[in-house]
Amino acid sequence: MRLLRAATLLSADVDASARRYETFFGYRLVETGAVSAALAESWGTPAMAGRRFVVLAPASGVPVFLRFVEGKIPPNYRPLRSYGWGAIELCVQDVQAVHARMKDSPFTIIGPPKALDGAPAIWPMQVQGPDCEIVFLTEINADEPAARLPRAACPVDCLFIAVLACRDITVTRAWFAANLGLTGAPDFDLAYTTLSRAFGLPVAQKHTIAVLGHEGDAYLQLDQYPTEATPRPTTPDELPPGIAMVSFLLPPAKSSDPKANPSIVYAGGRGSVIRAPDGALVELIVPAG
Repeated sequence: MRLLRAATLLSADVDASARRYETFFGYRLVETGAVSAALAESWGTPAMAGRRFVVLAPASGVPVFLRFVEGKIPPNYRPLRSYGWGAIELCVQDVQAVHARMKDSPFTIIGPPKALDGAPAIWPMQVQGPDCEIVFLTEINADEPAARLPRAACPVDCLFIAVLACRDITVTRAWFAANLGLTGAPDFDLAYTTLSRAFGLPVAQKHTIAVLGHEGDAYLQLDQYPTEATPRPTTPDELPPGIAMVSFLLPPAKSSDPKANPSIVYAGGRGSVIRAPDGALVELIVPAG
C-alpha cells in the first residue's frame, strides 16, 4: 500500500468507536490525542481544533490507518445519499465468518455477502456503523485484470479502497489523474444493490463506477451517484459526517521539516488538504525521507 495512508471518520464518541473496531474488527488502538490548531487549519476546519481523536490499525500491522475525530453528526445526514467520501473498504479473510459476527454487533448489515457483479472471485458485504459510516468488508480470492488487490492476513485487515460518490464521474476521474496521478481502466456498469436501495431504485439497476490506482495497485472507487444525490450536510468549519477525509502519501521529503506532525498518520512529515470535485477532502501527506 504505497499511496493510501488513512481514512478519517467523524465520531460522536471516539472511545466507543475505538472499542467497536477493536472488538468486532480486531483493530488495535495505536494513538490518541487532540487535533492541534495547526492541523485543524490545514484541513480547512478550524472548529475541529481541540477535538479528541483516536487512530487504529489492523492486526496485520499494515500501516494504513482509521482515524476517528470527535464531532457532532448533523441530524439530516443520510449515508449513501450525498456527494463525497461514501465508504471505506476493508479486506477480510472469510466474508461469511465476518457476516456471522456482524449479526451480533452494533453494525447494521445493509448488504449481505455476495459475489461482485461480473467478478465472482470478489465477495463484498456492507455494514453501517453507529457513526453513520459505511464499511465494505470484502473477501478477495483473485486479482482483477486491471489491478492487484490485497489478500487479508488477519480476519479483518487493512483499508484498501476508498469509495467516492461523484456528481460527474468523468470530471472526478480527470481530477485524480491530474492531482494524484491515479488512473484506471474504463468506467463500467454493474448492479449495485446497496446504492439502489439507498435511492429507492430497482435493485437490478446498473450504476457506473471506476477503479483508479497507481502502478498496478487499486486505491479508489468512483461511484456515479443518481441525480437525486445532494451535497453533504456539514456543520460550518467542521469535518463532514461519515467518511470525512482520505489521506494519500506523496514521495518523502529528503530534508527534515520543522512543521512535521507528530501523529503516526504523518510518518514524520506533514499534510495539506485539497478539495476534489463536489468538495471531498483529500489530504496529501509528505512523509520524512
